[in-house]
Amino acid sequence: MGGDAKKLSRWYFGGVASAGAACCTHPLDLLKVHLQTQQEGKSSLGRMAATIVRQQGVLALYSGLSASLCRQLSYSTTRFGIYEAAKQAVAPSGEAIPFYQRVALASLAGAAGGFIGTPADMINVRMQNDIKLPPESRRNYKHAFDGLWRVYQEEGVRRLFAGATTATSRAVLMTVGQLSFYDQVKLMLLASGYFEDNLITHFLSSLTAGAVATTMTQPLDVIKTRAMNAQPGEFRNLWHLITYTGKLGPLGFFKGYVPAFVRLGPHTVLTFVFLEQLRKNLGVTPPSAPQ
Repeated sequence: MGGDAKKLSRWYFGGVASAGAACCTHPLDLLKVHLQTQQEGKSSLGRMAATIVRQQGVLALYSGLSASLCRQLSYSTTRFGIYEAAKQAVAPSGEAIPFYQRVALASLAGAAGGFIGTPADMINVRMQNDIKLPPESRRNYKHAFDGLWRVYQEEGVRRLFAGATTATSRAVLMTVGQLSFYDQVKLMLLASGYFEDNLITHFLSSLTAGAVATTMTQPLDVIKTRAMNAQPGEFRNLWHLITYTGKLGPLGFFKGYVPAFVRLGPHTVLTFVFLEQLRKNLGVTPPSAPQ
């Protein structure tokens, strides 16, 4: 497979790759948030996008981009960094490790990333949802850091971690679905003898990982989004939020599934394509690998 296949990722590559992917997929993430916070009525992805563009212009689709980048640089840098560092500690030469070990490492990395990324995730949800509120009800955060500071001042430091439980649980499932399944599918494709370590393999592996991750995380993603977007005191506790969402029926927990996959699929593909290019061009050669 060549020397490139032996190179290992640096700890920060995942955060950089995820931020790059977020720049491309942000409008889809924004539409997903709008669908998830909608309690009544039905709206398609295309109809909602058309309404936003008609009423507020194309740039409205990029509302909250600074928060999205802040989230990726905290959440994804942490989870990718821990996963890569732990994987390289277990297998310093880059050899394959058992799938159950990858799942365990991804779970640990996802939990840390989900908790650390909660404040930025909350601001991201609020900034994206702001444009569909009446002007008098909007929070009007100037950028991600303004949002973080205002929440701290107006609602207290604990509010910055509203939804942390569901965000952390979702991040565990997301990281298992993306990172461990990406590695597993990639290894299976390479072992088949029909694929090489190239863009086709990276695309197929990441698309599969994106589908698995979307299915695993969607119910928690809906709950997390609603918890972060709620006004103080709107829901008494997590169970109140779950039962409120459950009034829509079982499919209420999968609101926004199509835009979630439409967004997460390309985001996962772009993240791993960028990550693989960073690894191949700027990665670390393990000591035991040929120089």
